[in-house]
Amino acid sequence: MPEIGKYIYGIINSNPSTSLGISPEQCRKANKELAFGPLGITACETVKTIPYQDILAVASDTEIADYTYMRRDVLARNLVRHQKVIERISPEYTIIPMKLGTFARDEDEVILILSKGYHLIRDIFGKIAGKIEIDVASTWSDFPSLLKEAGEEGQIKEFKQSLLANSKGVTVDDQMKVGLMVQKAVERKNENCAKKVLDTLKVVSQNVKMHERIDDKMIANYAFLMDKTRIGHFYKKVEGLNRDFRGQINFRCVGPLPPYSFYTLEVKKIRFEEMDRARKLLNLGETASKEEIKKAHQSKAFIYHPDKNPNVPGIEKEFDEVTKAYNTLQEYCQRESCSFNEEEFKKNTILVKLKE
Repeated sequence: MPEIGKYIYGIINSNPSTSLGISPEQCRKANKELAFGPLGITACETVKTIPYQDILAVASDTEIADYTYMRRDVLARNLVRHQKVIERISPEYTIIPMKLGTFARDEDEVILILSKGYHLIRDIFGKIAGKIEIDVASTWSDFPSLLKEAGEEGQIKEFKQSLLANSKGVTVDDQMKVGLMVQKAVERKNENCAKKVLDTLKVVSQNVKMHERIDDKMIANYAFLMDKTRIGHFYKKVEGLNRDFRGQINFRCVGPLPPYSFYTLEVKKIRFEEMDRARKLLNLGETASKEEIKKAHQSKAFIYHPDKNPNVPGIEKEFDEVTKAYNTLQEYCQRESCSFNEEEFKKNTILVKLKE
């Protein structure tokens, strides 16, 4: 029988509320009239808030699922639903998004998560008050013409002419070399254009994150964090870029959004066996300070570094294990000194942190 838990979409800062009014009945009606898909991560669940002090988790009763090995199409569909709930709430509440696929067993565990992350959450609310995110993707409007233009650049053109003049003909290796030269020329153009976009837009933003490019046509994919009051200035800057590039580049702006790229939270549940193994690997006792953990890692990393042991089979794996152990203990040890005793560990099995 499927296990039902609490799916957490995000955290808001408001007075306690029992429901955000997104009921199954309203969900079905909205789907019929607007046809934008169900609210809730898998179906038309009622989305409610669960309070702790002056913060509230936005959650729904949902079948617990492991998102690690989920099919990409299902993952994409759930991401859209996850964000739809957050963006339904964000016009009225400041919301800190949670990582896609965040579950708690029950309401008590949701409250435990809120209590463990309380100070971090309050700090983030102070940083994102009045802030929004706008994502800007820039792409070449005519990519084939760009490739043709790059192929006519001085060095590339001369090289192609020398190949045509060669009595031996053009080999596959020659064609590959031309392709690489064109690719590098396009990359240089991308870098120059991306720099101009970034330099122009960051002056009206407070922070910038670079996202992965989706395809070769894409020049850059940025997320900008800014005050809501700066939205108009931001779009004027985009319009200016559009004029400067004379239609050669298309700009796709998505927003205003909650600060997904800058302040998404994740919950990590550490197992005692994982922590204990990491402690033993770094030769630590039942208590250690952050500084002692750092020094233990440095000592082990020095011993197992691949550069010092180039001929030892499997040394890279040993080095990676040491690094993983250090990261585990760093996440677990939230204070200057921490205990690795099993009873003490049970009080700190849940970690709330910013998603990297």
